[in-house]
Amino acid sequence: MLRLIIVAIFLVIFLILSLPFLLFEKLAAKHNQEKADYAQLRVVQWAFRVVAYLSGVRLTLIGLENIPGDSPVLYVGNHQSIFDIVIAYAHVPYRTGFVSKISNAKLPVVALYMKRLYCLFLDRDNIREGMKTILQAIDHVKNGISIFIYPEGTRNKNEDETVLLPFHNGSFKIAQKGRCPIIPVSINNSAAIFEKHVPFLHRTHVILEFGKPISYEELTPEARKDIGEHFRSILTDMIKKNQALI
Repeated sequence: MLRLIIVAIFLVIFLILSLPFLLFEKLAAKHNQEKADYAQLRVVQWAFRVVAYLSGVRLTLIGLENIPGDSPVLYVGNHQSIFDIVIAYAHVPYRTGFVSKISNAKLPVVALYMKRLYCLFLDRDNIREGMKTILQAIDHVKNGISIFIYPEGTRNKNEDETVLLPFHNGSFKIAQKGRCPIIPVSINNSAAIFEKHVPFLHRTHVILEFGKPISYEELTPEARKDIGEHFRSILTDMIKKNQALI
């Protein structure tokens, strides 16, 4: 419980003290948008690394060199913990927005940071609004912003982390229409940090792997037809391979 209290205190202090910085960066963006974007990104990444450290996360990071620096990408990952975003976002090297559930848009202060960092809020119960969010994500990609999405659509609560929920094919429209590579991102053992023993945080070895970029145009017709299942299979194989490292 002590770890959780320490993390909560850190987050409250960070959010309060960084509000002036958030305002400053908003003003700075009028003069140099990209520079302000990266300054904001690095501050949030620092905070996420502190949260992971205080939570007892011991991270093995694989494949960071697979992320291209000359184009935005669509990151697609498996989702089993609230710590997935904390861990993954702390290590993306370039501007990236997460696709998050619509309820997070109401979080005080946190939502401000998310919007500033190009995060999008998806209402999965409203098809029309959901399509608008995907179109926004496509626009972000066309403007050089990578997008990170969890095609399972919700947190996977299966005890066996290799049993993924079905992937929504619509998530991959971002890569198809945005003409960007797709990078599969697997994470092992993140549920052991918190979800498996709420409300306690446990010291945990987590493995995060960025796979090699895959071009939508290079996929076979069969893979394109059921692209969700294709990438679900890729991520399942990555998770199984990395289980040996835990």
